[in-house]
Amino acid sequence: MNFFIVLRKELTEQWRTKRFLIVAAVLVLFGLTSPLLAKFTPELLKSIPNIPAGLAELIPAPSVADAVGQYIKNMSQFGILLAVLMSMGTVAQEKERGTAAMLLTHPISRLNFLLAKFTALGITFTVSLAVAALGCWYYTLLLYEALPWGPFLALNGLMLVVFLVYIAVTLLCSTLVRTQSAAAGMAFAALVLVAGVGSLPHIGEYFPGRLFSWGGTLVLGGGDPAWPAFWISLGLTAAALVAAWLVFRRQEL
Repeated sequence: MNFFIVLRKELTEQWRTKRFLIVAAVLVLFGLTSPLLAKFTPELLKSIPNIPAGLAELIPAPSVADAVGQYIKNMSQFGILLAVLMSMGTVAQEKERGTAAMLLTHPISRLNFLLAKFTALGITFTVSLAVAALGCWYYTLLLYEALPWGPFLALNGLMLVVFLVYIAVTLLCSTLVRTQSAAAGMAFAALVLVAGVGSLPHIGEYFPGRLFSWGGTLVLGGGDPAWPAFWISLGLTAAALVAAWLVFRRQEL
């Protein structure tokens, strides 16, 4: 029961501080505009004054693959950035202000404290991504054709797995330090490290970023599965949460 008390407190705080609305607004915005950008960008390029005649013919006509690619590109950039920004102060800020020590004087375990924060962020991103996906699907239907529901849901589920990895890693960084600024620096360093290693040939096949491309190929009807990246992503999430708990239970608040 203590877990649900802290979870309700976290969800209420996210609503009052507008963090839920920020995540929802950004993801929904890019969900809605991704098919539009894919549709009208080639036409805007063709309308540039004095563009060479031969160059205009080389610009390909937009397709549903462009809409899906634009959606994945936007979510892989701004979704991950939001995951880091919204998570970096979850624990460090409460330690800095002293509210964590006050809350934990009640019969609430430190494990439930961390899990409630992770779950609240997970709920925020799940709801926001669901609305963004619905907007993307609808505008793709209007401008191109209907995307297959099953693979498109799988794409968004894989995106959510990636977001949860970065939420868990940032939560760990926020647990390790005592100030929000230090947590931010450590979280962005971890973001750069994961992205850099994930971009290496062969190694990237096992990193969370591979799930974006797998989801895209599922929607477009092809591609090889990336189960190793999926299971490693879940393992990274679990490992980060366990490490955060092991550190947090020994900390003096």
